[in-house]
Amino acid sequence: MLMIMVNIRLALRSLNRNRLRTSLTMLGIIIGVAAVLTMVALGTGARGSVEGEVRSAGTNIIFVRSGNYTRGGKSVGIPSGLGAATTLTVADGDAITASILGISEVSPSLSVRTFLTGGNERAFARVEGIAANFAAIYSWNAQSGRMLDGQSENEAVIGSVLAEQLFGISADAVGRSLQFRNLSFNVVGVLDGVAEDHAEVLFVPYAALQQSLGFSHVETLTVAAEQAGQTSLIADQISVLLRDRHGIPQPPQEDGQSGYLGGRNNVGSVPDDFTVETQAAQALTKGLYTPAAAFALANLPKLDEVTLDEMADTLDQASNTMTALLASIAGVSLIVGGIGIMNIMLVSITERTREIGLRMASGARSSDVAMQFLVEAVTLSMIGGIVGLVLGLLSAEIVGLTLGWPASVSYGAMLLAIGIAAIVGLVFGSYPARRASLLDPIEALRSE
Repeated sequence: MLMIMVNIRLALRSLNRNRLRTSLTMLGIIIGVAAVLTMVALGTGARGSVEGEVRSAGTNIIFVRSGNYTRGGKSVGIPSGLGAATTLTVADGDAITASILGISEVSPSLSVRTFLTGGNERAFARVEGIAANFAAIYSWNAQSGRMLDGQSENEAVIGSVLAEQLFGISADAVGRSLQFRNLSFNVVGVLDGVAEDHAEVLFVPYAALQQSLGFSHVETLTVAAEQAGQTSLIADQISVLLRDRHGIPQPPQEDGQSGYLGGRNNVGSVPDDFTVETQAAQALTKGLYTPAAAFALANLPKLDEVTLDEMADTLDQASNTMTALLASIAGVSLIVGGIGIMNIMLVSITERTREIGLRMASGARSSDVAMQFLVEAVTLSMIGGIVGLVLGLLSAEIVGLTLGWPASVSYGAMLLAIGIAAIVGLVFGSYPARRASLLDPIEALRSE
């Protein structure tokens, strides 16, 4: 251990003699380690982003609506009733979030069509009361301004088409005020896009709209599942939970009229006072009569399972491809840095041949000479690795902020980077160290 410390001091002294050459030699390791850490950080962030997109890709939304009426339901044994129920509440949404796994967001909502006044214009449009996370469920973005943040009840976000109707230019709507019924709101954002579901709608906090209408209930709970392939399972769990909360008996397990629609409308028992429907079911049955819809949806849970398996395979393939890419970049970068270290160590041995001869003539063994140059190579590589680590973390943070990815590096990755730098110095310093140890002392002393 004492000899290693002595060799480290000798290595630092030797490296300090020619700082420019030492810095240029370390540059390969610095760039290699910094590049590897940057890529690891961005790879982690990209994978997290891709994973989130893949797992929530497609139809991952579940609609829980107040009331229960299925047109033509009796023809397939589905009891209907309570079309105007007022039993769905915000507390039901809180219970769904707390009791059911696999849910990312739940937003209560209710709506009303009314006259809006903004500036000197007036329009008849739909006003929808939502929670702050409603836009995140649908991945909506603001064309200008920002989305609702839940901090104030007199803020509103307006669709681009409705903003043009009231204020002429949609961008001018931000900061303006508008009124409907007995309420006044400040517009904080304009939604991008011209889709019908939001371009001609005014979105306000649901609590404010509830108070204006005198309601204690909500019309819809919009639920976002973490994985699209689990929506049917989560929809079943929501139905069971709400029946318990609303005092509705569960359907008997042996009931022969179960199935997708039956399970969501309590076939063979008291009708539900709510309706649960997945986004996939809504899209699949659009325009179909109830008997045809019941037939089409009979195997929807199996379709969800296939979708989830396909997405899992896609995610695994993407992860393997990204890992191979990062490994290739890391290997090339560090090999280039290692070759630089080997080259400069060979040059150093040539310049210090007489010094090596003097050490051997003074009693140093070949192993001592080899250890001296090996420690010097490892020290050079370690210093470069530490500097590369710092630059890599800074680079990852800057690039992550630029791309909007959550770039992060674990402590394990940092230790691995330093360890790899040390191994590079050890591997590529072995040949120069062995070459120095095999020098003939007499020939070394004769050199100039």
